[in-house]
Amino acid sequence: MKQFFKFLFASLFGFLIGSFVLIFLLVGIIAGITGGDKEGGTVTLKENSILRLNLNYIIPERTLNNPLDFMSLPGMSKGKPMGLSEIIKNIQKAKDNTQIKGIYLGADVSPNSYATLTEVRNALIDFKKSGKFIVAYAEIMDEHSYYVASVADRVYLNPNGEILLNGFSQQVFYLKGMFDKIGVEPQLIRHGKYKSAGEPFIASSMSAENRSQIESYLGSLYAQFIADIAKSRKMDVVTMRSIVDELKIQSSEDAVKLKVIDAVKYEDEVEKELKSKVSLAESDKLNYVTMAKFNMVSGNTSTSDNKIAVVYCVGDISGGEGDDQSIGSDRIAATIKKVREDDSYKALVLRVNSPGGSALASDVIWREVSLCKGKKPIIVSMGDVAASGGYYIAAPADYIFAQPNTITGSIGVFGMLVNAKELLNNKLGVKIETVKFGEFADLGSPDRPLNEAERLVVQRGVDRIYESFVDRVAKGRKLTTAQVEEIAQGRVWSGADAKKIGLIDGFGGLEMAIKMAAEKADLSDYRSVNLPELKDPFQELLGSLGGEASAALLKHELGSNYTHYQDFKKALQYQGIQTRMEFQIKVE
Repeated sequence: MKQFFKFLFASLFGFLIGSFVLIFLLVGIIAGITGGDKEGGTVTLKENSILRLNLNYIIPERTLNNPLDFMSLPGMSKGKPMGLSEIIKNIQKAKDNTQIKGIYLGADVSPNSYATLTEVRNALIDFKKSGKFIVAYAEIMDEHSYYVASVADRVYLNPNGEILLNGFSQQVFYLKGMFDKIGVEPQLIRHGKYKSAGEPFIASSMSAENRSQIESYLGSLYAQFIADIAKSRKMDVVTMRSIVDELKIQSSEDAVKLKVIDAVKYEDEVEKELKSKVSLAESDKLNYVTMAKFNMVSGNTSTSDNKIAVVYCVGDISGGEGDDQSIGSDRIAATIKKVREDDSYKALVLRVNSPGGSALASDVIWREVSLCKGKKPIIVSMGDVAASGGYYIAAPADYIFAQPNTITGSIGVFGMLVNAKELLNNKLGVKIETVKFGEFADLGSPDRPLNEAERLVVQRGVDRIYESFVDRVAKGRKLTTAQVEEIAQGRVWSGADAKKIGLIDGFGGLEMAIKMAAEKADLSDYRSVNLPELKDPFQELLGSLGGEASAALLKHELGSNYTHYQDFKKALQYQGIQTRMEFQIKVE
């Protein structure tokens, strides 16, 4: 009986706790949904308001409908992460809003890639044309955050703060030694001497071709970084480069002396200056407006029947439905088909931020883009990366925009199979017996290496897809096959170099792409529509309670090594022949 009551009370307690958590979640979901419904509504701002902008989280392409964003889990940012599209529009809106007198930029360490930061940076430069101020402050500043902060009228650092400007580097983890130890032999078949996506699996060191291409695009990104900062801080490029190359800044005082920042101040001192700028007394409270709140302030919105579709192609490319952070060929192809067949859509803008993925899925999307071409103008806006399969789907466009520090190209193909004979037979004691009809019936069996005939079959498939890829690019970019071959071979390019060789047409962000689409469609009155529609919040909740929440916890535990875990996980999921760029490029 005693045990009965023990289990009864334990069950009752668990039920009450579970009910409380469920109610808490539902309240948060309802609050998030009703809050989301206010977007585009009217919010009254106080006079002399200051827009607050922080870049210390990974900025998604657009704000996602995740009901758990209101929670603060380990490894997750508190509050709804504002998407790049909304950040840019809010900065533009603030430029003309009479209540907003300036922007206070939180310039602490930013985990974002430079192409994303360039779009924010350019929007802030445009904002300054209004005559309004931008003040940046940080306790710890890295190259990414300083890249944006350098456009501010005044840049301040905490007196005991840190600023690290030490140049760019990229590290590649080579795994052959690990695979040798566990008895696994990755078998890589590729076309393109620069196609390095599988190189870390089969080599112990970097190939000359891979080192050459990394030096090329990394050097291009670094030169752009130095030039942009030198221009903003009104110093010559040689001086700025020597400051970074020689690590001349080793204290906040060094940063002031070298004019990289304007002064060291505590945040209360910065706020005192902000009060002076908006004519407030020291005892008055600053009227900060968050990006989330300002997003609900009505702007110049159009109700025109003329629509420009902005189709977001974000993440790895695979077959199937995908989600808001990955590209499923079924979902994206269906979305483009809808745009093609709906006469209210006058133009198509593809926002591509993808390292590629499945060759077949890329081709399915390419087909729909090609069918749409000729019927409606197609403009591509590249984000941080639009490489391999990401470039494949962009190739048919009428015009391609990228940032100088976008990563693109990687026109190459690879396939990979695994020989785990040593691991299975000698380390695990597993033996596979095969009965087959047909010489190639067990092609790809994990208990043996490919024979020459099988390797030739896979190589032919890779070569065939590569030739198709080159042909798609040649026709889309109006180049000869020989011209594309010269810049292909899996080579990765910076946006700056891609423009020189004809892979892109011009520099600019998403807003510039939308404006060009309107011009080509001969529209003076129009509105842009973001597609595909974001997933239902309740569907996102189910995903959050499983995958996203567990991923957040894992991210919290692994820290910066989480990206390597993601790379390994993706590699294990490769199916079919891939048009994929190498492991994630992270410039540090």
